[in-house]
Amino acid sequence: MIEVTGIQKSFGKLKVLKGIDIKISKGEVVSIVGASGAGKTTLLQIIGTLMKQDDGLVTIAGIDPSKLKEEKLAAFRNKNIGFVFQFHHLLPEFTALENVSIPALIALKKKKDAASKAKELLSFLGLSERLHHKPAELSGGEQQRVAVARALINEPSVILADEPSGNLDSANKKELHELFFKLRDNFNQTFVIVTHDKELAEMSDRKIILSDGLVVNN
Repeated sequence: MIEVTGIQKSFGKLKVLKGIDIKISKGEVVSIVGASGAGKTTLLQIIGTLMKQDDGLVTIAGIDPSKLKEEKLAAFRNKNIGFVFQFHHLLPEFTALENVSIPALIALKKKKDAASKAKELLSFLGLSERLHHKPAELSGGEQQRVAVARALINEPSVILADEPSGNLDSANKKELHELFFKLRDNFNQTFVIVTHDKELAEMSDRKIILSDGLVVNN
């Protein structure tokens, strides 16, 4: 599903990634761990096509996104990759239903179809009573579940999560971690999760450890 070969990335004179090689299979839940500054988020953003590598190759389902022009790259990202971040990045002026619908509307789905799919996902995630609430009216755990529903709406093959539970209390953290595996089992999606949370890392099918810009355990 995802192949990363020889990925290197520098910021000025600072070499953050020094030649990363990993393979991730379809339906795997993989955690990427390591000390702050090890290059975890940089690697995740390169896999997610949000940042370009200096050298090396990333393929997703056999496609090299670096060869796509900007418009086609944005469409590829919107269709194939879902993102979940530590801070939910929900738009405050829109309801939960509207926030989840946005990626589907960007993909030119009909408004009715986007809303129907958003309702289905929010209900699956236990938020059927919160469809018309804005982010400020939702708890932290509820906001993160809305963000997960938004990541899922275009049925992407890959979900990339950067410290997804870092801003949650213990109960919501446990619930979110279990949700990832429930989603994988239901939809056979691939999850790549950057985390400092030891519990989540140990729950994963596989743990990739980065240190000083290199994979030290895969």
